[in-house]
Amino acid sequence: MPASRATGPGHGFRFRRLEKPEEFRHAEELLRSAAGVDGDLYVPAPLQRSLQDNGGLVLGGFADIYLAGCAISTIGWDGAALYHHSLATVVRPEYRNHGIGFRLKAFQRDEVLALGLSEIRWVFDPLASRAASLSVRRLGAAPDRYLPHYYGQLADDANRGIETDRVRVRWSIASPGVESRVGGSLPTTEEVTERWTRSVALVETEPGESGLRAPTAVVDPDGRPAHLEIPFDLDLVRQHEPSSLPRWRHAVRDAFRAAFDSRYTVDDFAVVSAAHERRSFYFLSPSPSADGPSRAPSA
Repeated sequence: MPASRATGPGHGFRFRRLEKPEEFRHAEELLRSAAGVDGDLYVPAPLQRSLQDNGGLVLGGFADIYLAGCAISTIGWDGAALYHHSLATVVRPEYRNHGIGFRLKAFQRDEVLALGLSEIRWVFDPLASRAASLSVRRLGAAPDRYLPHYYGQLADDANRGIETDRVRVRWSIASPGVESRVGGSLPTTEEVTERWTRSVALVETEPGESGLRAPTAVVDPDGRPAHLEIPFDLDLVRQHEPSSLPRWRHAVRDAFRAAFDSRYTVDDFAVVSAAHERRSFYFLSPSPSADGPSRAPSA
């Protein structure tokens, strides 16, 4: 498969399947360094080689010959449909403002479509604004399942003592909506602000002593369009108000599960600037066919 040349954000980088043993080792080092922070796991080089040769994909974004980021996925089966499950997408910190993560996912989409599949799934921390913005806003993936304490207790410093909740997203890579999002068609700032002001808060927050917001209450969905706030910068919360992390985790968990119980769908994510403050929100819509409670799509 020929390398993909970047256009737009990430211009000057090349995207292709990894081929050489040293490339897989570089990817393993990158994944290992990010495990528990921006990646939930790392994949050893020998396993990457096996995935690449047996229906999986190990993709790299290169600055010249330097591996700036990688994305790994494998065949998945849920008993009814085949799809690709994305194990990890990681970008080196010095390249995170170059659009590499988005370009890796866009290239992954092209490669999975070439395999004849129409969906990619993955999980991410629902408190991670950067991951939510890429997954939901930029790529148009749809969260459909809340997974409490998915990985159990992780031993790394970033996650020690914090429950490893995740949301699963399904990315319908052949759909017109995803095609539009990947092509750069996004709601305007004015549209986002209007939607925020017209929707109901499922997680109420207020600034703490450090100025960082923390949850104060969880509100049950009432059939109106809603928004669900998460930390604007999770790393700042870890550094300056770590005691609020469990409150964030439990509030967001309760709000997501109540929304999914009530058949709400998460259809966008955005950062809203208001009163000199930047805040991060999922946007949720009630299902037009909702006629009563349903079983929560959470584990």
